[in-house]
Parts: sequence; structure tokens; C-alpha cells
Amino acid sequence: MSSSLILSHINQWLDDVVIGLNLCPFAAKPRRQQQIHIDIFQGNTETELDKAFLQALDELQGMDAHERETTLLVIPHLLQTFEEYMLYLQQAEWLLQRAGLEGTLQIASFHPNYQFDGTDPNDQENLTNRAPYPILHLLREDSLADVLAKYPDPESIPDNNIARMEALTPEEIQRLFPHIK
Repeated sequence: MSSSLILSHINQWLDDVVIGLNLCPFAAKPRRQQQIHIDIFQGNTETELDKAFLQALDELQGMDAHERETTLLVIPHLLQTFEEYMLYLQQAEWLLQRAGLEGTLQIASFHPNYQFDGTDPNDQENLTNRAPYPILHLLREDSLADVLAKYPDPESIPDNNIARMEALTPEEIQRLFPHIK
């Protein structure tokens, strides 16, 4: 699959789902200011992914937040099952810690088959973390702390997102999440 097609899918998901449904109330501003970097990993091995992940950490850490606020590392050719993805997420957390960036950067996780603990695979609340491809979303902890401090009742965000997902009609789900089988 071409990088341009993958990028198109990610941009549509960002605009229609993440921002359009206001799942992340902090995403619209960096999107408008072109501070969200989308890195499409085209490799085929976890060793290559480790290198790409470390490079993405290094690049984000080395840039000013006004230039790059966050990075989406999109992984279209690996980690196709949610179990594989969750195992790699543990590896990514370990790499983040080993790089000395725990407390500076954090990882948010998205996958086409994302499933929260204690839910059924088809529960609509899982849609909050479903994306067209496996994604490791790298966030700056200081930026996140700043926006959370200014947001009224940030603890309500997950419950509000679940309510939004549960209110979607089957037609809306099909339109917003065409990648879900």
C-alpha cells in the first residue's frame, strides 16, 4: 500500500473522528498549526520498527513544540493483531524508558482492533481508540499537562468519548470507520 494512500486514511481519521467527534479536545489546534507529524513506517520487522520508534522519539524531543507538537508513528505492515500490537507497546514503553524520556514523552495507543480490558470486541466504546492502522502516538507530557490544566473537567473526557461512540448509528460507524471489518 502506498504511503500517500495510508496518509490519506490517517488524515481522514484525524479530521473526521479524532477532531470531528472531538475525541481529543486538544488535537484541533496543533492540526491547524501543522504541528502533528505523521511518520509512516514502511519496514517489515520489529527490529526496523525499534529503530524507527527511537528515531521518532529523538526527532520529537529534539524539536521545539511550536514546530512539532506530536508524532503519529503509523505501522501499516506489522502488528496486525491487537495482541501483537499490545506486546510491541510494552517494548515501545521499555524503549522510551531506556532512552531516558519517561516523564518527558508518553505513548497513546491506537489500533484497528483496539479493545479495552473488560469489553467485548464489538463494544462501541472500543471505537475511541480504533484507527485505520496500528499507531504509536508520541505526546509531550509537559504540553499535555498544560492543556489538561486549562480544560474544565478533563476527567470527563473518556466518559464523554464513550457516550459519543455509543450514540453513533451503524451508518455513522461505517462512514467514520470504514477500516473496521
